[in-house]
Amino acid sequence: MNDPWRYLATEQRNERTNGIDQADALTIATLMNKEDRGVADAISATLGSIATVIDLAVDAMNRGGRLIYVGAGTSGRLGVLDASECQPTFNAPKEQVVGVIAGGRAALTDALEGVEDNADAGRADMTTCRVSGDDLVVGLSASGTAPYVIAAMQFARAQGAATAAITCNAGSPLAASVQHAIEVVVGPEAITGSTRLKAGTAQKLVLNMISTGAMIRRGKVYGNLMVDVTPTNDKLRRRAVRIVMDATGCKEEIAESALTAANDRPKCAIVMLLCDTTAAEANERLRQAGGFVRHAITTR
Repeated sequence: MNDPWRYLATEQRNERTNGIDQADALTIATLMNKEDRGVADAISATLGSIATVIDLAVDAMNRGGRLIYVGAGTSGRLGVLDASECQPTFNAPKEQVVGVIAGGRAALTDALEGVEDNADAGRADMTTCRVSGDDLVVGLSASGTAPYVIAAMQFARAQGAATAAITCNAGSPLAASVQHAIEVVVGPEAITGSTRLKAGTAQKLVLNMISTGAMIRRGKVYGNLMVDVTPTNDKLRRRAVRIVMDATGCKEEIAESALTAANDRPKCAIVMLLCDTTAAEANERLRQAGGFVRHAITTR
């Protein structure tokens, strides 16, 4: 049987965990923890590529385009997760960061593993998304071999979209299909071929960097405070109050009052307090500053 996957790093046996089936719980946890320690080091070798993709995401959003993640299985779920968290964390429009998974919504909770082999579905899903030259499309596949993802990326590139990929093998077909490849080679998994482990962790960390980095560069953060957070529940409301307090040095009751006047927008409340102005004037300052708090408070 011709098995090209047998040579992939993510499919190799890990000599360090050969006896894991005979280990007690503490030893299992210890072995897995040791394996996970290498993930951050593997990512550090790709930081230049990650930075390039962050810049591409910013460029896409600045021209009204989207950051679109496309993946299957664990990779697809991670993309959908990252996309879904951008709206509450950064007040990003829901359609600005999009996660597409092979098999659709059902694949989020059920293991529809066969769908990753459907190249036609990859092209069809990109058609449904109306991918254009304004978008950045990022393909996610630990192996870098998923036909669904490769076909989706080829289609997106043909539409003029910027394309990138996150894989955990070097020189994969997926990497060859895009303009910018982030290849995080984490090596064999603790359980052979179980790429929900180190490979999944690596992809999650890189996705965090891309979306968070893009939002930082679009003015969604002041210092290291998430000043565009949407306070949709009590926890987030309390966080918004603390953000205003930390950014301005004011007391809790003043932060609460400013947030109320600012219609629960921490950005606006911060500019109001630091510039001693009204909510309307604070919003105008932010508009002129492109949404950047730091620019808004220094512009006179």
